[in-house]
Amino acid sequence: MDDVTSAWLAGAIALALILHLVSMTRASRNKALAALAANEASVRTVIADAANVSDGRVGVLTWAGSWNGQRVQVRTIVDTLATRKLPARWLSVSITEQVAVPGIFDMMMRPGSPTTFSNFDHLGHTLPKPGNFPAEAVVRTDRKGARFPQEIIAGHLGLFSEGRAKELLITPQGVRIVWLLAEADRARYGVFRQAAFDSAGLDPALLDRLLTAASTLRDSINRHERQLA
Repeated sequence: MDDVTSAWLAGAIALALILHLVSMTRASRNKALAALAANEASVRTVIADAANVSDGRVGVLTWAGSWNGQRVQVRTIVDTLATRKLPARWLSVSITEQVAVPGIFDMMMRPGSPTTFSNFDHLGHTLPKPGNFPAEAVVRTDRKGARFPQEIIAGHLGLFSEGRAKELLITPQGVRIVWLLAEADRARYGVFRQAAFDSAGLDPALLDRLLTAASTLRDSINRHERQLA
């Protein structure tokens, strides 16, 4: 093979590689746009006026709107911290209305490693919990000696027996539930270090269920505090 032919062949291979990479990039971008559109459609099935208020953080999508007359927020977070065996995609659902509690009440299930979606690790006081709380739950607060209606809260923890509910956060500004949507495909992550969540679409029924759970808990706490007043 002469030098001209070798150079032509090398150039052809390089061009083919570039075209392949461009095609892969375009396909990946189109897939991401399609997934975003599907997620927004699912959110708006439940929250008709939902607006995408994402702040540009990689792996974080946020929608805000109103549901049953209450301000709400839905967020998905891709957690790729090295301390996790596999990257995870979390769903955070919040009722952002006032709650009659004296500070932060943060219940985390199996808090074995840091997370990207919570300040749980920075709360300085661990609360004793009643026996009817999940055995794997740890409860922390920002205020030493603060009292929370834990017996009321305990009656609303059915979701946490299913293995996917990760966090219950109650503050004077609202109630948040964090749910595990999916873990990354093990094979693709192990070989390519690619966090792919092919089955992690947003289910409107799940969104409605989590919003209902957060809203019902908020109502119960506020009603309890009014009765004590």
